[in-house]
Amino acid sequence: MTDQKMPTALDLPMVDPLPPETQKYFDICVEKLGMVPNVLKANAFDIEKLNAFTGMYNDLMLAPSGLSKLEREMIAVVVSSINRCFYCLVAHGAAVRQLSGDPKLGEMLVMNYRVAPLDLRQRTMLDFAAKMTTASAEIEEADRQILRDAGFTDRDIWDIANVTGFFNMSNRVASATAMEPNDEYHAQFR
Repeated sequence: MTDQKMPTALDLPMVDPLPPETQKYFDICVEKLGMVPNVLKANAFDIEKLNAFTGMYNDLMLAPSGLSKLEREMIAVVVSSINRCFYCLVAHGAAVRQLSGDPKLGEMLVMNYRVAPLDLRQRTMLDFAAKMTTASAEIEEADRQILRDAGFTDRDIWDIANVTGFFNMSNRVASATAMEPNDEYHAQFR
């Protein structure tokens, strides 16, 4: 690793040397993203924790789903906006810009998703994610029915809930540890 800056305020250095499988994963990140995301470096003090994090992230964000990759990134940004998670807003805001091809959409979602020109499906999905983030105990069958009426299946609702829950957890860990987003994210896809 050329960048030795600590990704968080915690003194938890990466395992050195990294296991071959982990090094290969990091090399793929550099090849595809031009960097190793700091969230991965932050978790690399314990390879089992890193593997658990990446396994869950990859399943929720990249595996086949009734939600598009863009929709999942939109959830990440809206949840992170409500939680004011600097790391995730920067990283996932860049992903929204990339996947949508629309830098303005990324900024709108970061600031206030309600001003973005969203279709009914996207608006309903993000309203549910916002409610789950701020008042999950108040979710009722009527909230799930609104999603169904917008075209989501029960499996899609499961995915919306899990992506929302994952980012609520990740936001809290990132904020609590002062996780810094990679500088590269700031200029991407603008």
